[in-house]
Amino acid sequence: MPRAYIGVDVGTTSTRAGVFDEAGRLLATAKHPIRIWQEAGDIVEQSSEDIWQACVKSVRAAMAEAAIAPDSVGGIGFDATCSLVVLDRHGEPVTVSASGDRQRNVIVWMDHRAIAEARLINETADDVLRYVGGSISPEMQMPKLLWLKRHLRASFDAAGHFFDLADYLTWRATGSLQRSTCTVTCKWNYLAHDGGGWSAQYFKRIGLSDLVNEKYARIGTEIVAPGTRLGAGLTRAAAADLALSPGTPVGASLIDAHAGGIGAIGGRDEAGGTTDVTDRLAYIMGTSACIMATTKEPCFVPGVWGPYYSGMVPNFWLNEGGQSAAGAAIDHLLKSHPGHAEANAVARSEGVDLIEFLERRIIARAGDASRAALLARDVHVLPEFIGNRSPYADPDTRAVIAGLDLDTDVSSMERLFIAGLCGLAYGFVEVIEAFAAHGVHAGIMIMGGGASRSPLVRQIMADTTGLTVALPQTKEPVLLGGAMLGAVAGGAYASIGETMAKMSALGRRSEPTAPDVAAFHTSKRKVYKLLREVDRGSRAAMRDIVKG
Repeated sequence: MPRAYIGVDVGTTSTRAGVFDEAGRLLATAKHPIRIWQEAGDIVEQSSEDIWQACVKSVRAAMAEAAIAPDSVGGIGFDATCSLVVLDRHGEPVTVSASGDRQRNVIVWMDHRAIAEARLINETADDVLRYVGGSISPEMQMPKLLWLKRHLRASFDAAGHFFDLADYLTWRATGSLQRSTCTVTCKWNYLAHDGGGWSAQYFKRIGLSDLVNEKYARIGTEIVAPGTRLGAGLTRAAAADLALSPGTPVGASLIDAHAGGIGAIGGRDEAGGTTDVTDRLAYIMGTSACIMATTKEPCFVPGVWGPYYSGMVPNFWLNEGGQSAAGAAIDHLLKSHPGHAEANAVARSEGVDLIEFLERRIIARAGDASRAALLARDVHVLPEFIGNRSPYADPDTRAVIAGLDLDTDVSSMERLFIAGLCGLAYGFVEVIEAFAAHGVHAGIMIMGGGASRSPLVRQIMADTTGLTVALPQTKEPVLLGGAMLGAVAGGAYASIGETMAKMSALGRRSEPTAPDVAAFHTSKRKVYKLLREVDRGSRAAMRDIVKG
């Protein structure tokens, strides 16, 4: 009987489920929103129960659309944002909120409450920090745990389990406390190479000796490779929730961007032959963006997370750059424009979302996606609304916009939109340049995530980087990466590497860049660099001013 595999992806604002066959063909998808609380002070929280119920609704809806029986599902895999989930010893939620609300038990990845704790950790200069680009981010888990200990001690002490969100989902599905190499290596300072494991010295230095004293029981004592079959598969309770069969194999998890990387970089190309994953960058763009490079040997790139051994592709090293706000930055730019409400209403009347509406107009005016960038000649954006993740590792960076006038029509919104996309692309180029300066090279970039469907985004990325930009053949590489975990757990394929080769392929590629367009971006990047200097200079000038 032909088997199907389910990938479940939990993003920042929604969960999605995809059903695939053994060849990686998408059979059905479904999506469900998740609740989010945002407050002043960079507070962003969620509910693990709400997230699980959204997963349940997405899986049930996708299975109904695929019209297949539960016993046809050969495996399921979960991926998620790198948010922190806190449960008590009985698996019940423990609040992470000053409100005391127990359902608010998830500190979302983009929550920056732990900036001071990140600084304290970085001041230790512990050798472990070499494996996060030399500087830990407040988006990672150790600063968040230290924040809980310092500011919500009752919650820290009441916690029986600290989970990365993806590992919480596999625990909820199977009851297994095993953690994924991907999550703990990339976000928890676990050293997966040479049997390194958890560093007692590091935890003691940063003020989390509690974790050492309890022999790491709350953060994971058994670490397994992504795709490893967990426990006896779906428990009866989880199977009833998801409307699947008890015992359905569940694979150890991946972070969402890393699932997109797995679903993209190993794809077969038209020429056939052996795929060299070290020649391919994965760029996964959603609310934030991750830029991932795979190498055979460790490469230390200051300001870029990693190198992580087996952080994404087994037995390879991973360097992970990123932009804390990508899709979120573009959304914010558009909402801030005075013509947003009117343009959004017109887009809805035409049955499309605002970005698709703008892109259609822009490409019609410019003639092609490449020359569309020229429309933003005089508007410039440094789109770092919530800090720079890489290569500067500066969470205090903020956005700067130059060249605005008093126009409020849709054309001025289009210019702002293109300028924002250019700003994201120039930030990406800075990561690529940091990669190259430290021995990480690639010739092709595979794009995934929602923004990858945009021909405008793809071409601007190609024109600014000089790389060929390709799409995975599937329109859902993140969901496919999750389904691949289920395929490995279910025994359809022996390894992640084999699964990538069998279930994914490359599709459309970007067009060559015209010389005048390349020259345009070179000039516009000079302005981008000036905006960065303005941001740094303005912060330095105001640093010693006492707040009123």
